[in-house]
Amino acid sequence: MTKKFRKLGDLTTDEAAAAVRQSPLVIIPVGAQEQHGGGMAMSTDTVRAVGVAERVAERLAGRAVLAPAVPYGVSPHHMSFAGTMTLSPATFMHVLRDLVASLHDHGWRQFLVITGHGGNNAALSVLAQEYVRSELTFAWTPVTSVVADLITGVSEVHGHAGEAETAQMLYLAPDLVQADRLEPGATTLDDLTTTARLSRQSRGPRLSVGFDAYHKRGVLGDPRRATAEDGRLLVETAADRIATFADELLSA
Repeated sequence: MTKKFRKLGDLTTDEAAAAVRQSPLVIIPVGAQEQHGGGMAMSTDTVRAVGVAERVAERLAGRAVLAPAVPYGVSPHHMSFAGTMTLSPATFMHVLRDLVASLHDHGWRQFLVITGHGGNNAALSVLAQEYVRSELTFAWTPVTSVVADLITGVSEVHGHAGEAETAQMLYLAPDLVQADRLEPGATTLDDLTTTARLSRQSRGPRLSVGFDAYHKRGVLGDPRRATAEDGRLLVETAADRIATFADELLSA
């Protein structure tokens, strides 16, 4: 990927002042530090968020600046697994408020958060409501659900550390995937506990459970079926779709 965008962390303060005018949109990737089974790195959600965010910024051809990633997210449902680190929803929102406020003080008015971790979605949705009547624009997007229509040939139960996430990592950072240690997790509804099945209902009452209630290894789906080519399709299409949204936002 040819990098034709500004990384805020690489700029001098003078260059940042110029970027406020030249690159009016700030893209902030957010992820998580949490288990992804026995074969994939705990930085997976951050790596995917950054990979898509870089491609979105590149497609916007200089009109966006890429902020440093926030590598921690809302992950209490993964705390049964070693190495996971979590922020409370309140802390996660406070961190983003402070980051946005800092850049707003320097003149930026448009922000797009790209999250690689679904556990951040609820907090981002609440935070977005706080900015509805603000002078700044705050938008956010997940990664995988943006291309849900392209995910085919997967297990009945799939998701965390499964086919789609593993495919994206095989494309973006194959060195962080230990292929010989990938193993199937829960792949059918019959594999789930009662509370885990209830938590996956798309209608009716909502329930949150820890990932140890889904599977002893915290995996949904069969990551062994993932390919880098599938990952390329998901990552590049997600970047296309998010960039189209951002382009319209910048033109509004």
